[in-house]
Amino acid sequence: MLLSTGELFALWRAIGEVSTDPAIGLLLGTESRIERFHPIGLAALSSRDFGSAVEQMARYKQLVCPEEIRQEQDDDEWSIQFRWLLADETEPPVLIECCFAWVLSIARHGTGTLLSPVRVELAAPRDHIKKIERHFGCPVVCGVPRNAIVFRAADARRPFVTRNAELLGLLAPQLEEEMKQEGGDKNLVESARIAIQQQLTGRRPTIEDIADALHISSRTLQRRLQEEGSSFQRVLEEARHQLARQYLNNSVLELNEAAYLLGYEDAGSFVRAFRTWEGVPPARWREKQRARAAS
Repeated sequence: MLLSTGELFALWRAIGEVSTDPAIGLLLGTESRIERFHPIGLAALSSRDFGSAVEQMARYKQLVCPEEIRQEQDDDEWSIQFRWLLADETEPPVLIECCFAWVLSIARHGTGTLLSPVRVELAAPRDHIKKIERHFGCPVVCGVPRNAIVFRAADARRPFVTRNAELLGLLAPQLEEEMKQEGGDKNLVESARIAIQQQLTGRRPTIEDIADALHISSRTLQRRLQEEGSSFQRVLEEARHQLARQYLNNSVLELNEAAYLLGYEDAGSFVRAFRTWEGVPPARWREKQRARAAS
């Protein structure tokens, strides 16, 4: 059975509402036995080190849903974020905690240690902060612009005691074949929109950027989009619109921050575009969403 992103989020919100344990997401994301891991998790555990494991997870996670695992790394820190590419709303807290607990399970099983992150960053406040801190073994910071689990940069090079080249050699071709089949079923407009959203990080990607990401020429991309009744500019605006709704549902982000993330030169350009999409300015749209959530 296939679920839309909205239906998936509704399911996770319901799990949080009916559970008597506020930390149910941590419980669901933690696996104590390796043999119970999904093939994607087994492929990650078969990798040579933690960094390679996350790369495996990021590549094959899209087989499960249109989700991106984004990594940022400097000399000191390595942050991992989950982003649902087709979401029109903020992801449920229970789902975020489940995803981060899953990463920690992979890290601890793989390294054979009680590896802990430097910190966990959460956009929305939590009443069970102490439980989260005990689970991850690190401080938890709330009220920040993103949801992220942050490790030391050196942790990416930690070798995995679960490394299994033979098993990875069996799993990877199967997963790659599934990726190929998934790609064949997905229309180019959707593929282009997802690629645009992956690159909308403070800059506006060009048609050449997206063509490179899809491994085709820009001329071929333009022609095939026209054949599907669309254009690069239209897909770009659809991608921005979708992300704008998601960003505005995150009450921590200011309008100028959302405008920057969507690749607009200034907040005024973003406001004009959003009014075209929704018929109201972004600030008023956000107020309506908050009022609806509170009712």
